[in-house]
Amino acid sequence: MTVLDTPSVARSSVTPRRDIGIKRRYAAERRFRLYGMLAIALGIIFLALLLWSVFSKGYTAFQQTTITIPVTFSAEIIDPRNQRETDPKILQAANYPLLARDALVKALGVNPSDRVAVRSVSALVSASARTQLRDLVMADPTIIGTTQTVTLLADANIDSANKGQIDLSVAETSRKVNDRQLGWMKQLSEAGVLQKSFNTGLFTSGASSRPEAAGIGVAFVGSLYMMLIVLVLALPIGVAASIYLEEFAPKNRLTDLIEVNINNLAAVPSIVYGLLGLSIFINFAGMPRSAALVGALVLTLMTLPTIIIATRAALKAVPPSIRAAALGLGASKMQTIFHHVLPLAAPGILTGTIIGLAHALGETAPLLLIGMVAFVVDYPGSPMEPSTALPVQIYMWANEAERAFVERTSGAIIVLLLFLVVMNMGAILLRRRFERRW
Repeated sequence: MTVLDTPSVARSSVTPRRDIGIKRRYAAERRFRLYGMLAIALGIIFLALLLWSVFSKGYTAFQQTTITIPVTFSAEIIDPRNQRETDPKILQAANYPLLARDALVKALGVNPSDRVAVRSVSALVSASARTQLRDLVMADPTIIGTTQTVTLLADANIDSANKGQIDLSVAETSRKVNDRQLGWMKQLSEAGVLQKSFNTGLFTSGASSRPEAAGIGVAFVGSLYMMLIVLVLALPIGVAASIYLEEFAPKNRLTDLIEVNINNLAAVPSIVYGLLGLSIFINFAGMPRSAALVGALVLTLMTLPTIIIATRAALKAVPPSIRAAALGLGASKMQTIFHHVLPLAAPGILTGTIIGLAHALGETAPLLLIGMVAFVVDYPGSPMEPSTALPVQIYMWANEAERAFVERTSGAIIVLLLFLVVMNMGAILLRRRFERRW
């Protein structure tokens, strides 16, 4: 009887151990899922903190404090000797800040003989008023001797105070806006003269030492030039190289070496490409520094490995049956690739290209080495003229000592992030639009 019961006893002893093993596996799976959820939550938290720090500081950059007052374009100040018909350059050298100061003194009812008050009044308006008033006179000299209503930019400190970015509870000596200026701000605000409006200058102006007059317009044009050149150069070269390596190149040590080097180039730090561009395009070829063309060539070299890898992956994803069917129907190798394989691989190619362009759009280090950190005020008329780029402009503003440049820096980062989001959404939409399932 004991012998017959032995197997049942063995089975009964194995069952609890098996149940314990199953419970341990389930527990390990639950822990793994928990770790994954914690990792995702941690990543989302850090991303939220990053976006909050940028948006909380940068959303105010899209508004600008302005002062709209009647300005008298006095001929005694602009052209006291009436020489503008014989020497138009006289109009460029006039004391235009004096016109803005006199207009504010009159609007606020300040005694002109009180020099301290007059200096405080002058500090209400941005120094860029000189350029703005000069451009108005140069465009239409007939306004000399008349009074025109002009909207001037407020000084950066006045703008910050109006946006609530300056702690007004501290002592007057510890802040850049004094009590008298605060009183004038309240007076102008109640009269509808001082107000906040959409900051169009952020998108149209170029570099400036005055934060209230600085914008990303010139940097945007420089980035646009570079991205167009990168697209024109990198896409056909990258696709052609991928087609050759994937469809025509023999499998030997040379092609294996090329493939390994392409994969390695995709991991090379971007600053190395900047050194390469500096030595080849500028020092050897003699191309101009700070030119968008040089920046585009450097970014093309950096983007090519990404496009080649993405294109080869897209070509590999096309089923071999497509090639076999085309060849079986009498198509040549070229016809098979360009009429059948390449259209099916187009979504992956477009996605890789847009991701590569988005990566190039945010690069800063290689552009710094080729001199695109220059102070550029005017729009570049061609890719050969000096220009800068959005990430470089952000880098330059981040190094400025003025507090008002902080919101300009964050505002430019917001614009750059929106461009990157649009480009990535475009990649997703294009992929879904041209994707074919088989």
